[in-house]
Amino acid sequence: MRCCSFFVAIVFAMFLTLPVFSQENGKSVRMGCGMMTFDTVPGWGLRPDGASALGPTHGGVVVDKSGNIYTSAKKGVVVFSPDGKVVHSYLGKDFSNLHDLEIRSEGENEFIYGARNNDAEGIKFNVKTGEIVMRLPFPEASGLELKKFNPTAITVAPNGDIFLSNGYASNHIFKFDKDGNYLMHFGEKGNGMKQFNTAHGMTLDTRYDPPRLLICDRNHQPKGRLLHYDLDGNFLEEVITGLGMPTSVSIQGDYVSVPDLHGRLVILDKSNTIMAVLGHNSDPKTRVNFNVPQDKWIEGIFNGTHGSHWDAEGNLYVQDWNVSGRIMKLVRVKDAK
Repeated sequence: MRCCSFFVAIVFAMFLTLPVFSQENGKSVRMGCGMMTFDTVPGWGLRPDGASALGPTHGGVVVDKSGNIYTSAKKGVVVFSPDGKVVHSYLGKDFSNLHDLEIRSEGENEFIYGARNNDAEGIKFNVKTGEIVMRLPFPEASGLELKKFNPTAITVAPNGDIFLSNGYASNHIFKFDKDGNYLMHFGEKGNGMKQFNTAHGMTLDTRYDPPRLLICDRNHQPKGRLLHYDLDGNFLEEVITGLGMPTSVSIQGDYVSVPDLHGRLVILDKSNTIMAVLGHNSDPKTRVNFNVPQDKWIEGIFNGTHGSHWDAEGNLYVQDWNVSGRIMKLVRVKDAK
């Protein structure tokens, strides 16, 4: 399953030679290839006056069982219907600055787990009521003496154990039980095979039995990569390299969407082979760039791809790291060849 940087570079080059069909504002753009072909939905997520409903974004995206889309922004969590209308919001200091989101069904309820990098905690809240039922501050029981605790990613094991990555600081990944009690930690900062240089994103990789942690090592040199660890914190393998700056990962079936801060989204199959590259931005002035205002957005071109999630139909919702607050819907083209 491991893929060398040289091979990835070749595959990227093949995909990036495909034409990018930039069109006038208001017209859909088709991207990808084969079974991973998508059409953009112009104006999705904008208010009736045409402005973004979000404000500055530096977060994630999840979809609940009913198909509603939750995305985090500086101001809080905004909930959209599948057609892009705002149906609800969780605003205020308890919901601001959620850098990463995971959604999970537990009994009759759904809960969102979030990593709040600026607020030094993980949280868990009830999707229906908005009640915060758990907070995960820095675990003093770890015995570590850290200068900073800036969590960037969170995910949950099948038994309810919670993993929280201190990706903007020490690069330790902390493991808690379902009640929030500290269990262990693993990882350290560096560019070695078993080290992290910004353990930025993370999810439970359900493509395998037993499931594994799939971790984005965003700033690994010379290129960003994905890693597998087991749920006891043991290194398994380097999954794929040469990914630029991978920010997060989202799983649906055998497929993984990987936003790259360089302004593109990579889709992998179960063998971790690249199937498609979406929204590639070839302009160095507007990629990895938070400050691209809404009037400079180009349909089908990403700027600072940060979060993504699949819905039940295989459509993708993609959030940019962006001063105006950008979220996009990509509709899967079922009959593409």
